Amino acid sequence: MRDDEWAEKAKNLLKAELKRRNIGYRELAEKLTAMGTPETDRNIANKISRGGFTAGFFLQALEAAGCRSLALRSD
Repeated sequence: MRDDEWAEKAKNLLKAELKRRNIGYRELAEKLTAMGTPETDRNIANKISRGGFTAGFFLQALEAAGCRSLALRSD
C-alpha cells in the first residue's frame, strides 16, 4: 500500500473505534485534555479528516477512548 492508503486506514480505524464507543470529538478532546494532551474538538476533527496525525496521537486517542485491543484486519 502507498503512504496515503496507510493514512486512510489509520483514519478509518480511529473513526470506527470512536463510533463503536459512542465518543464524539468533543468528548475525545475532554478525555485527551484530562490525560495532559490539550486538544479541541475542532483540532481533532481536522486531524482525523486529513488523516494527518502522528502515531502518538493515534495511540493517545485510542487510550482516551478506552480501547484496549485493536483488530487491524477483519478477515
